[in-house]
Amino acid sequence: MKFLLITLITHVPDAVTGSLAPTHERLREVVANAELAEELGFDGYAVGERHERPFISSSPPVVLSHIAARTSRIRLFTAVTTLSLLDPVRAFEDYSTLDNLSGGRLELIIGKGNGAAQRELFHVTPDDQWDRNAEGYELFRRLWREDKVTWSGRFRPSLTDAEVWPRPLQHPIRVWHGSATSRDSVELAAKWGDPLFSANVTNPVEPYAELVRHYRERWAHHGRDPAAALVGAGTAGFHVARTTQEALETYRPIFESRLAMQTRLGLEPVFRTLDDFVERSSALIGSPAQVVDKVLRYQKELGHQVMHLHADRDGLTARQHRDALELFQSDVAPALRREMPAPPWPA
Repeated sequence: MKFLLITLITHVPDAVTGSLAPTHERLREVVANAELAEELGFDGYAVGERHERPFISSSPPVVLSHIAARTSRIRLFTAVTTLSLLDPVRAFEDYSTLDNLSGGRLELIIGKGNGAAQRELFHVTPDDQWDRNAEGYELFRRLWREDKVTWSGRFRPSLTDAEVWPRPLQHPIRVWHGSATSRDSVELAAKWGDPLFSANVTNPVEPYAELVRHYRERWAHHGRDPAAALVGAGTAGFHVARTTQEALETYRPIFESRLAMQTRLGLEPVFRTLDDFVERSSALIGSPAQVVDKVLRYQKELGHQVMHLHADRDGLTARQHRDALELFQSDVAPALRREMPAPPWPA
């Protein structure tokens, strides 16, 4: 199994202290966490893309380029590249440049994105966002594979023998399809023979497992070997400590802060207590043995070979944050790697 850290670069007050870091400090923290992830031996670091409050992740190519300059080994992911909002040609130029600068360490997770504010910002509607995502990806993947492209579609001007520079270092780059609740991303991934990354963060495992099963069915429908299907999955929260009691006591104010924020935003919480959150969500909160057991239970449902953990401190201190990541790498990751096969992973 491979392990990523992920950040959507939320810009909100600290869950425990209530302090709000200036924007430049929050972005520097993201870069520092990527350096920490490489130092501790994580396999990848993912940066989200959102174009609305409370996120400041509107420019992942810029953030990842800075991270590329400060690291040398770790794989760099987007989570997700919102192709429904972007011009595929411009997105290719940005990410092909980043692929070269990083020495071929880039991987993309694409998706339609969500949120009404960012749809309005880019004049995308609920009725056309899936069509934009599918069409944009068709062009996007051709740009990675072909030196000259002739193409026409509904949502951008046509191309005739178009050359787009720079050419990427990886031929082609690996593209994952991010999936939360809809079958559209699943269908697109299976159609093109691409890996799937399940969000797996908001609800209990059942709806995510159903989508992964559908992905494998559609994968086989397209004549592909079911054993070759690659799946990643997210986690709803993370804190591992030496004992269950310590993990719960440390995480409780973080959970309560999130619950209060959901209430202020008028959202209906799926998990109303910390105990329920730990038991029925994908959150990994507890002792190393508990975390290993939880991942193995979820792996039986999802069959995933790649997993992401939250990169951000939330309400943890810097010391608590580092200790939890170190403990995961020393006591959790080795046990999971023994139990689960590692997926194909570029050098």
